[in-house]
Amino acid sequence: MTLNLRRRADRVRKTLRSLYPEVKPQLFYRNPFELLVATILSAQCTDQQVNRVTPTLFEELRSPRDFAHAPRRRIEELVRPTGFYRNKAKSIQNCAVALLENHAGEVPDNLEKLVQLPGVGRKTANVVLGAAFNKPGIVVDTHVGRISRRLELTRNGDPVKVELDLMHIVPRRDWSDFSLRLIFFGRQFCTARKPKCPDCPLKRLCPFPDKTPG
Repeated sequence: MTLNLRRRADRVRKTLRSLYPEVKPQLFYRNPFELLVATILSAQCTDQQVNRVTPTLFEELRSPRDFAHAPRRRIEELVRPTGFYRNKAKSIQNCAVALLENHAGEVPDNLEKLVQLPGVGRKTANVVLGAAFNKPGIVVDTHVGRISRRLELTRNGDPVKVELDLMHIVPRRDWSDFSLRLIFFGRQFCTARKPKCPDCPLKRLCPFPDKTPG
């Protein structure tokens, strides 16, 4: 079973690589800390909307120390357009405090240390590791989870279990790029509602090419 999954995953990976040769996160950032903040803001928000907010945000607040000492209400005002702004402002400020207290204000390049930061889960940590530190990590967002289940690369709904399943069948060097390609593919073809199955480049590899699986 695992061998068959690896073969299918390999074919999926090669097709997506030809479809999206060059991939990188769509969030704008200049350093690991900005990427960390932008990724926290991207929860239940589009990258485009985050990118509208972060130029002003990072012009006013440039470092973990700035965020740690800024009035919470000011951070809320700046991130409000991204939604859930109170929770996001709290997470970002607490994260900045933790960076100052435990990491000398530097973003760690280690998964275990990243997920200990307030507001940082495995998805956010893997985004930062892959894009800021060139350390492969599988990012499981709604697109990656949905498409992986539709392609029967996993049967799990829990993001951590999906991540572990994909880690077993995708070469480590391709973890970050594979995740990004699935995200791009999910936005373009394999949408949550009314996926474009007739035009799908993966329809021959998909167990349900003429259905709309969940």
